This record gives sequence, structure tokens and C-alpha cells, in this order.
Amino acid sequence: MIIMGVDPGTRYLGYGVLDHTKQKTRLIESGCLDIHKKKKLTEKIGCIYKFIHEKALEYKITVLALETPFLYKNASTFLKLGYVRGVLYLIADQLQFELREYAPMEIKQQVTGYGKASKDQVSTVVTRLFNIKKPQRDDTTDALAVALCGLWNKKKALRS
Repeated sequence: MIIMGVDPGTRYLGYGVLDHTKQKTRLIESGCLDIHKKKKLTEKIGCIYKFIHEKALEYKITVLALETPFLYKNASTFLKLGYVRGVLYLIADQLQFELREYAPMEIKQQVTGYGKASKDQVSTVVTRLFNIKKPQRDDTTDALAVALCGLWNKKKALRS
């Protein structure tokens, strides 16, 4: 199984791709898509579509795991995240792979054992697990945590 975890955002989008065979999980690639803040929303959505679509084809993704948004104080930000999620749903449908979604507390619980863990705690576990340096942005380690949750917890399949 090749699973991609995504921490959605319109400015920064974290991603992590894992290859899981039998009892071994290997990190293929992870990073953060940095979308220029001065781009129009339509351009940002287009960049996200192109980027994720290309990665999904390149690595033959079989599962896409997403972090569900929590209600921000800013309704506009929440709405924009909805657009990003819509694009990810579209890609999952077009390429016919499974989509799984997890709440932030559920991801933290799965990865650290504590549902209210800090971003730094999540980052520490993920970087140690994959023996990587701490990335500049938490979006990358958040996406890897989402991918791990998707790997370990299959019950939230939205598309099969």
C-alpha cells in the first residue's frame, strides 16, 4: 500500500508518502508545498490540484489520508480549507483511490498516545520514527502523522 498523508492549507500544504509492505513501512517522500501568498485563490487551488495529482500518479497512491479541519475563528479560512479538501476528494475520485479522514485529536492519539499532544510532540515522534531531521514547518510532520494514522487506523474510509 502506498499512502499519502496531507495536512491541507492554502498557503502551506504538508504531505508525506509512505510505502507499507507486510510489516515494514518506508518513508518515500515528504515536504511542504509553499504556495506564494500573493497568488489568487483560484491559482492556489490549481497549484494544489496539479501538485497532488502529479504525486499521486508518480507514486501510484492507493490511499489518501487527510486531517479534518477544526472550526477556525475565521470563517473565511475554514471555507478556503473546504476548497482544498474538495480538490483532494476530486483527485481521489478521478484516480480511484481510497480516501480516509481523521480529526486532529485522533491523529495525535494514534501517533503520540495522547490526544492533546503539542505539535512539537507530534513532530518529535515522527522525526524519530523515520530518522529524519525536523523540517522547517510542522506541516510536513503533521502530514506524516496523518499518513501514519491512515495506515494504522483503517476504519475511517470514505471511499472504497
